Amino acid sequence: MPVNSRRGIAIACAIVGLCSIAVAARAADPNTLWNIVHGRCVPNERAHGDPWPCVKVDLRVGEAAGFAVLKDIKGATQFLLIPTRHITGIESRALLAPGATNYFAAAWDERDRVAWKLLRPMPREALSLAVNSDVGRSQNQLHIHIDCVRADVRDALWRARSQIGRHWAPLPVLLAGHRYRAMRLDGERLDDRNPFKLLARGVPGAAADMGHHTLVVVGLWYDDGGPGFVILDDRADLAHHDFASGEELQDHDCQIGR
Repeated sequence: MPVNSRRGIAIACAIVGLCSIAVAARAADPNTLWNIVHGRCVPNERAHGDPWPCVKVDLRVGEAAGFAVLKDIKGATQFLLIPTRHITGIESRALLAPGATNYFAAAWDERDRVAWKLLRPMPREALSLAVNSDVGRSQNQLHIHIDCVRADVRDALWRARSQIGRHWAPLPVLLAGHRYRAMRLDGERLDDRNPFKLLARGVPGAAADMGHHTLVVVGLWYDDGGPGFVILDDRADLAHHDFASGEELQDHDCQIGR
């Protein structure tokens, strides 16, 4: 949840009086996601083969590198991929270590859950992954948002696709009013292309300042290369009210898929 959306949610809840206990707990406790995964999903998977309240717990590669998938309380189609080890967020050095789990690749492989919720197939250019910065998030456990991309963002990226290169460069159009950097990746899956490492190695100064960055991955088709991705990066600029919440590019109502 982008940090600059919390005030609006609180006001709406006070007016309508219909906030769930889960929403209130998440807003109040930045460790809610960690407590759910570590305290409930993993133990339930181990003891009963049932990851509830998660929809999946993958421990095949070991608990230190595994992940859980949880249906988010916000939106009809949003899922979260959450490591089963304690990783606070994008700023964690563990994400850049040799052999670190490519959580973005795992999240992309879970994208069909969005389509299952809609009961219809979804093209790759309608789907996205997002990680917010440390000043643009409400939880202190790494989580990748898996959901539909906003239709206007999809359209902007489609029009600009011929200008997106294989190295980081400013995107020629604004997205949600912010100037993102973009780079192109080719292929059906992310596999060994880890966006955390691509950011740290490709943008000057990013490795020492990862916490102020956000990352978004959107599926795309390129005229000269077939299926691929565009990876987007923004850096927080609080003076200009930019919290680097890449989740702002997603649509948790998934109008693009309806």
